Order: sequence, then structure tokens, then C-alpha cells
Amino acid sequence: MTPKLVNIKDSTSQGVLRLLQISDTHLYADPNRTLAGINTLQTFEQVLELADEHPADMVLATGDLVHDASESGYEALRTRFDQMQLPVYCLPGNHDEPDVLNQTLQKGTVYTDKCTTWGNWLLIFLDSTKPGEPGGNLNEQELSFLEECLATHPQHHVLICLHHHPTPSGSQWLDSMALDNPDAMFSILDRHNGVKGILWGHIHQDFLTQRDGIRMMGSPSTCIQFAPDEADFKLDPLPPGFRWLELTPDGEIKTGVKRLQETPVGLSLSTVGY
Repeated sequence: MTPKLVNIKDSTSQGVLRLLQISDTHLYADPNRTLAGINTLQTFEQVLELADEHPADMVLATGDLVHDASESGYEALRTRFDQMQLPVYCLPGNHDEPDVLNQTLQKGTVYTDKCTTWGNWLLIFLDSTKPGEPGGNLNEQELSFLEECLATHPQHHVLICLHHHPTPSGSQWLDSMALDNPDAMFSILDRHNGVKGILWGHIHQDFLTQRDGIRMMGSPSTCIQFAPDEADFKLDPLPPGFRWLELTPDGEIKTGVKRLQETPVGLSLSTVGY
């Protein structure tokens, strides 16, 4: 069964849509838990404080939000997102439990809806998770939903958001956990003209490329960063951060990354996995 088109928010705004992407927060039920030596709740808070200084209309949270998929972890995440007083759209990553995420986060200013519109932009949020596996897949339900969204809104510019990367990152170990059927998605996009960008998390690093005029964007984590172009797992000492995007009425995407000024205290670069 194809998911319903829900929460289409038509806006009279004709200006630039300003977005903040917050990704791979890896929170825990225990607020004192650490990942590779750093407290993920603390770095999440620090990145949001930095993001609060950046003008925005909407926040996109692109998966791996709660490392242990605990309800209390999602509650802490939602409480902090509510404080931003902006609509926040969340989708799951491989460390999330989609059912728990959907049941816990869909409150107040936080949404787990599949799509929304703002002016002449359509934002689509896809679930690329595979139960029990670190890699990604867009099942037939998600692909049908994508096709239906694009067909229903042919006049909109489109930004597609998901967790797993649909194009190689250059790191062998990460690419073994990429989206495993990107061609199925791209074949749908090739039948429609409105897609301007694809945005993801998962790779914990800044990544930009293009495919047939579509901007392809991977982004840093609010906690640990993965070193680019590595065959095996390796951490990068770069500080946590977020991506900002500006979507213009004529379909242009402007984007960049902002990071904390310093690497979090306690980061263990000798960590060999997570």
C-alpha cells in the first residue's frame, strides 16, 4: 500500500526557504553515555546553540537520531527541537527504530510526515532503513510514494531527503552500507524535471557533487566525524556541525556547513568502530 500524501503545508511565502540540516545525533537513553569518547547529548546541544544563531524557517533531521532507539532518547530529542520554535521534520536512520521514532516524535513542532510544501518547493522524506542492517534500501512502498509525489506536484521544485547515501562517498567501508538500489530511485527522477537536490546523513562528513544538474549533498554529524576517502573505519578530528540550505523561488540551492570551533574534549581517534 502506498503511503498517503500527508501534511502538505501550502505557504503564501514567495521568499527564500531557509533550512537547517541536523543529522546523526546518536543520542542515548542515558544522557551521560558517550560515543568514541564524547557525550553525544552535549555536542548535540552545542550544535543546536550554533544553529540557533543561523536564520531558518525549518529544520531537517536526517536519521540516526537515537543510537539505542530508546523512547526516552527520542523524548529528549523532541524536547530540545521544540525549543527551536521551528517546524522540524525527522526521518529514520539505521540506528533508529522507525515505529518508536514515529510514535514519539510526532508532537508539537516536530513531524515525521512524508512530505511538505513551502511556496513552490516540495520536500520529500524517504525511509531508507532496512530492519537489522546498517545499509539502506528504498522498498517498493517508498519508491511508489516518491513517484506519486513527483507526479502530483509537477510544478514544484523538489528536495529529496533520506538517511543513506545514494552515490559513492569514496570510503570503502561506508560505501558497503550505502543505499543498495539507487538506480531505482534515479530512474524515477529521470522521468520528472523538478528535482533540484538530494540530501542525506549517514556519512558523517561534508560531501557535495552533482548528477544531471541535481545537487547531491552529504553532511556532518552533531557528534563524531568520519574521515573521508578511507578504506576502513577512521575518525576525523573535525568538529561537529550542521548544514544550512537556502532554496530560492527559482529552484536554486545554496548551501554550506557550519561547525563548532573546537573538537569535543575526549574524542578518541583510536576508536575502530561504533
